[in-house]
Amino acid sequence: MSSSKQTHDHATIKAWAEEHGGVPAIVADTDKKNGGGILRIHFPEHSDSSSDLKETDWDTFFKTFDDNKLDFLYQDKKADGEESTFHKFVERE
Repeated sequence: MSSSKQTHDHATIKAWAEEHGGVPAIVADTDKKNGGGILRIHFPEHSDSSSDLKETDWDTFFKTFDDNKLDFLYQDKKADGEESTFHKFVERE
């Protein structure tokens, strides 16, 4: 059985992303001059195209994350035990 976890701890999010081959990204054309945009964790090894994503640094990523009071919902393993890259950003409770 798979289970999801939820956090807003920067170190946990960064470690999970890097362990799964992910990098911080913003959906292209959604970033604003003062920062922001729609956040994603991009997995270059599992993607045919990243033209809709713009990689960013962790500081910029986490500024947007905190400014929007988000939590990171993620999964380590699928129900079959295989590694999972499932994640999404949700409103912090």
